[in-house]
Amino acid sequence: MALSVGFLWLALRGVRFRTVAQNIAAADPWLFLAAVAVTTFTFWIRAWRWRSLIRPVNPDTAFRNRFPAVVIGYMAINLLPARAGELVRAYVLSRREPVPLVTSLGSLVVEHMIDGLMLVALTFVALAWPSFPAHSRGGEQLHHLASLLALVFGSVAVACLALVIWPRAVVAAVEWLAARVLPAALRRPLVGAMASLLAALGAIRQPLLLLRVLLWSVALWLVGALSYWLGMLAFGIHLPYLAAIFLQSVVAFAVAIPSSPGFLGVFEAGARFGLVQVWGVDATRAVSYAIGFHIGGYIPVTLMGLFYVWRLGMTWKQVGRRETPEEDAAEGTAAQTT
Repeated sequence: MALSVGFLWLALRGVRFRTVAQNIAAADPWLFLAAVAVTTFTFWIRAWRWRSLIRPVNPDTAFRNRFPAVVIGYMAINLLPARAGELVRAYVLSRREPVPLVTSLGSLVVEHMIDGLMLVALTFVALAWPSFPAHSRGGEQLHHLASLLALVFGSVAVACLALVIWPRAVVAAVEWLAARVLPAALRRPLVGAMASLLAALGAIRQPLLLLRVLLWSVALWLVGALSYWLGMLAFGIHLPYLAAIFLQSVVAFAVAIPSSPGFLGVFEAGARFGLVQVWGVDATRAVSYAIGFHIGGYIPVTLMGLFYVWRLGMTWKQVGRRETPEEDAAEGTAAQTT
């Protein structure tokens, strides 16, 4: 909450609030609705891509179960603290499909790794494009940040590849280290989580399946950038589609910072930095776009998530439930025995 307040102050400093309200009211309604519709469509793409990530564990997961899990998860991110939506999303799928909870979580780890690499790649493409204002102050800062993020996500990718290529050796090394560092009560959950992550990494082991995941990822982020671009046009910010690709990456990395539910503050600060510091957009207009576009993306997925919670007969106690790896493993063993 403190970080959200701080970033919100950074986003709103020097902005004329009356003008912000006027800009939001004057936004082109059709372009704005198109931007919201395209943003909402990305959740369908996420649900389809998730099938490929889960396929090594369960090749027959149904879209009617994956999509509610996705929107309920993002609804929870918007309403609950500590990004609980990631756990909620995995929990919902594990209750709708025969997929262990920790394996479902493992698939999300792989998903975020691929998304991080994809966003870093798109950022470098934008920075290298001839029309990009690389000599702006923000552009120079982004070069350094993109290099750092490439190192981070590249290291994670190397670790995952090591798990794929030498699974027994890596698991044995983790068990050896855990036996010397962790208390006995924590060793079993760690080893169980590693085994489930190995199952989730099955998509990386199969080249055609990995290619499918990558193609879905390219589609996801290019469609997402289209929604950013339509939103900018709705608010009178006439920049090329390249700017939307770049801005999406900036905002995506900004919302990774710990913040309040719904990414309040960090979303607006990221959008302001990308538009003002790099592309030279007027700060008031940039903040007007950030607030309007943020609200436009927030409402539909939150309402859809609440609808599916009601439709699936779930309670808030179930949505907020936490399950330990031991409980999940025990349930999986019982199910196999049955």
